[in-house]
Amino acid sequence: MTIDFSNFSITDISPETDFEIKVLAFLEEWLSDSKTVKVQTSGSTGTPKIFEVEKERMRHSANMTCDILGLKEGDSALLCLPVEYISGKMMVVRAIERKLKLVVKTPSSKPITDLIESIDFCAMSPLQVENSLDKIHLIKNLIIGGAAVSESLKNKIAQKLNNSKTQSHIFETYGMSETLSHIALKEIYPSAKDYFRALNGVEISLDERNCLQISAPQLNPELIKTNDLVEINEVKESDDDKRHFKFLGRIDNVINSAGLKIYPEELEKLVKKEISNEAVFLGVKDELLGQKLILVIEGLKSDNVKKQLGKIIYPTKNHQPKEIIFIELFPRISNGKIDRKTLEKLVKKDKG
Repeated sequence: MTIDFSNFSITDISPETDFEIKVLAFLEEWLSDSKTVKVQTSGSTGTPKIFEVEKERMRHSANMTCDILGLKEGDSALLCLPVEYISGKMMVVRAIERKLKLVVKTPSSKPITDLIESIDFCAMSPLQVENSLDKIHLIKNLIIGGAAVSESLKNKIAQKLNNSKTQSHIFETYGMSETLSHIALKEIYPSAKDYFRALNGVEISLDERNCLQISAPQLNPELIKTNDLVEINEVKESDDDKRHFKFLGRIDNVINSAGLKIYPEELEKLVKKEISNEAVFLGVKDELLGQKLILVIEGLKSDNVKKQLGKIIYPTKNHQPKEIIFIELFPRISNGKIDRKTLEKLVKKDKG
């Protein structure tokens, strides 16, 4: 199903699949007299919940994204994310606001297997991109969200696109339901950036814990305090420099081993440069160290993987895992993110 919002009438839509019916239901909600719509959170940082969002704030978010990507009336967009969540809803709102041609595909782990024509804009999860590498050259502007983009996936994207004549631009996003999708983008391709850049209208700062604070009055009237430890670009040559930040990890995940604070997400980036398996660093209670650093690898035990891990150069000796554990399949929440808390319980159970 394709909806051309430059010449749109809801009566012309004839949904055929369950997902198309859900898209139509959201459109009816959006076009209703209500000033708000209901949004469901993914539950990645807590218990899933449903809350109401003002349509006007969603319009602001949509235009912020369309402006930075240069999207204009008549451009095409592809929807392959669930419309229950803010990610899918915002794709529809962007198409409405900028009068795009929206191609609707049922969300799956392989959403664009039958794509043959180029698309100007699309949003996907890392898993969807992983399974779409042979087609991503057809997407001119691709944003990836819902979970961090691994170093392994970044390398695969670069390898695929370097061998094509594409003019694609690929970005990793930073955001949450409370910010109505992303508030910052980090370019992955054609150049790989280290820092996210906040969108226009978004101000960032650090709280007393060195966690990110977000002020975006057009998106949320409140100052949003996150649990994300970040490093803000300290080069203050212009106001724009203050808009760049590097994600270090969630404060909930910080491991304190022998008095050293370890950011597991940073170490996981190192590991994923060497192996394709998912990898998670955990801190397990230890009488001597406080927390013992353990590396958990998804997959069957492999001497080859262990050999690759031996090539990794860690920041210090204390950043090296004291133990490596293999678990065949990691627990995940509904949006595909690794469920660290459940994984930690499995590791503790495995260790007796």
